[in-house]
Amino acid sequence: MKHRIVVLGAGYAGAFAAGNLARRLSPADTEITVVNAVPDFVERMRLHQLAAGQDIAFRKLADIFAGTGVRLRLARVTGVDPERRTVAVTGEDGDGELAYDTLLYALGSSVAHHGVPGVAEYAFDVTGRASALRLRERLAGLGEGGTVLVVGEGLTGIETATEFAESRPDLSVALAARGELGDWLSPKARRHLRQAFDRFGITVHEHTRIEAVEPTRAIAADGTSIPADVTVWSAGFAVHPIAAASGLEVADTGQIVVDRTMRSVSHPDVYAAGDSAYAIGENGRPLPMSCASAGLTNMQATAAIIARLTGNKVPATGLKYYGNHISLGRRDAIFQMVDGDVRSKSWYLGGRTAARLKSGVLKGAAWGIAHPTFGVPKRKHRLTTAPDRAGARVAA
Repeated sequence: MKHRIVVLGAGYAGAFAAGNLARRLSPADTEITVVNAVPDFVERMRLHQLAAGQDIAFRKLADIFAGTGVRLRLARVTGVDPERRTVAVTGEDGDGELAYDTLLYALGSSVAHHGVPGVAEYAFDVTGRASALRLRERLAGLGEGGTVLVVGEGLTGIETATEFAESRPDLSVALAARGELGDWLSPKARRHLRQAFDRFGITVHEHTRIEAVEPTRAIAADGTSIPADVTVWSAGFAVHPIAAASGLEVADTGQIVVDRTMRSVSHPDVYAAGDSAYAIGENGRPLPMSCASAGLTNMQATAAIIARLTGNKVPATGLKYYGNHISLGRRDAIFQMVDGDVRSKSWYLGGRTAARLKSGVLKGAAWGIAHPTFGVPKRKHRLTTAPDRAGARVAA
């Protein structure tokens, strides 16, 4: 019988991992199934552009995986039973269940509300295509002088605020930061960021913690009322509670606790990648939820799965976070290098060169996922392990 590999999620981590597994494992021994709620590969790093009114083409997953042997199941994951090694799903075909021998959990993350009143009811976000399109429609209905408040001073907040200000100069854009804007950047990069905000006319409310969101305003902790026809919430990410509910060992964040090879510490048949994985980087700290981490973790997870199934030594791929790449509209950006302790180095790259580099990174990531069979070896790896449907393994 074939070894059943199920990949949950087809974002940056899941889609690339599925293609990599199909590229390197023999279809005579393996059956790879990808479960995803939507039929397209969504470039999450470009959703702020979509919300700003730009046209973004999305590739069909069916086209991406055509000819690879990967099976696509369009459905939403509702549960995981790691003891029975099954995944519960629901979709247009109704409820169903998928059995697996190896599971790669890569369901990603969504916006974190942090229990702030009004966020779920009134705020918008750019963590998914549906929510980005909802925000796009709302922004399109705003007339000249409409007010937009972006809450959150991280990468998503900065990119969203600058994208909106550049695309819609007729709007009044503001950003609420819990600390100082860009205080984690090097001095020169921070100065570059502030100059960009000044150029776009973005108002910055520093040392401002938003404690409530209402239809036309946001309320800060000190009682200050900030007018906002639209509030965009970008104050962090949260993972779906499915992993925690399944009995898998998770961290306080709800992420699956994994070892150095992205293997669940509680269930060896389960691997995690992307935002779903609580992975410790080479600096001894958890990797941040980011596209860069998705790349690092999915490469390690797929390498470990392939090595263990083919009887080879598991390689240790790099888990080092090199820096942050921040778009500031379409013609400006910042690339900030960090050291081993994730402290910003003095050197940074900014301006059009950094913007072109960021564009190249985005295009490269999308191209790599869209061409999963690129560089296919003439001889694929055969498995040396065989699944025992009763629960044991021939080899670990």
